[in-house]
Amino acid sequence: MIKKLKVVGGIALILLLLVLLASLYIGVTKPNVGAADEINIAITAQRIQRGEYLANHVTVCMDCHSKRDWSLYSAPMMPNTLGEGGELFDQKAGFPGKIYATNITPHALAGWTDGELLRAISTGVNKDGRALFPIMGYARFGQMDKEDIYSIIAYLRKLSPVKNEVPETVLDFPVNLLNRLSPQKASFQERPPVTDSIRYGGYLVNAAGCVDCHSKTDKGKIVPGSEFGGGMEFKQPGGIIRSTNITPHKTNGIGGWTKKMFVQRFKQYADSGYAMAKLAPNQLNTPMPWKMYAGMTEQDLESVYSYLLSLAPNANPVVKISKK
Repeated sequence: MIKKLKVVGGIALILLLLVLLASLYIGVTKPNVGAADEINIAITAQRIQRGEYLANHVTVCMDCHSKRDWSLYSAPMMPNTLGEGGELFDQKAGFPGKIYATNITPHALAGWTDGELLRAISTGVNKDGRALFPIMGYARFGQMDKEDIYSIIAYLRKLSPVKNEVPETVLDFPVNLLNRLSPQKASFQERPPVTDSIRYGGYLVNAAGCVDCHSKTDKGKIVPGSEFGGGMEFKQPGGIIRSTNITPHKTNGIGGWTKKMFVQRFKQYADSGYAMAKLAPNQLNTPMPWKMYAGMTEQDLESVYSYLLSLAPNANPVVKISKK
């Protein structure tokens, strides 16, 4: 019996040493996506305009990097908070730690080079070489056209500086180590022509991150086969709200929607005078930033629709709301 205990203890010690060595290796060598490029992005009116469109209505950077009023339907951005950061994603919402959206106004980015910004946005490694948590869609942004990322950077450079000191993100163990493995080198792709509506729509869908929310997830990873079929859970004080199925399934998805219906679903929020409804305490709220996506052009929304209709139908029936 004593001999068996010694064997078990020896195995446990070896496993512990292996875990410690693996942790040390990851901590010392990762992330490793290479040095930031030495670039100087010309800030032109065209780039600023394109960057503003993308950051506010397609990639919706401002969704996380501004304050949203969760007392109103769809939590629209609060005035005068554009880019100041501070939005918290924590354990109460199902995240492995306390993850804060950073300040991306010139107040916080003044010491960043254009290359460091490009690396952070498209690979997930910040100025100090730390891995960003992948709620930031760097894997998707790294598949966009580099010129579009340049435009976003040009736009960020022209934001009004906001002095808002945001706490450091703190991840739970072992995610704090595993997160170092997430960053990856960018694989930029040329933006398809607008006339190729399905390919161009796919480009927009990637940039907008539709699959990130409209799929089932397990430990932060999309469950294979659930892409665009909805079911991701968003925990709130009043219960759980789930993302919808946006595949072309006739009954459980958007297969019965016309292109006009799809575009109008977004555009109804585009009117600057449209007021989001006030919610009752603990009333469940959609995380979908309708006001932001409503700013997409009709042509772009039509292309998104064309791409979604080209997907394989997924029969996943989503129970939209589960109240406590």
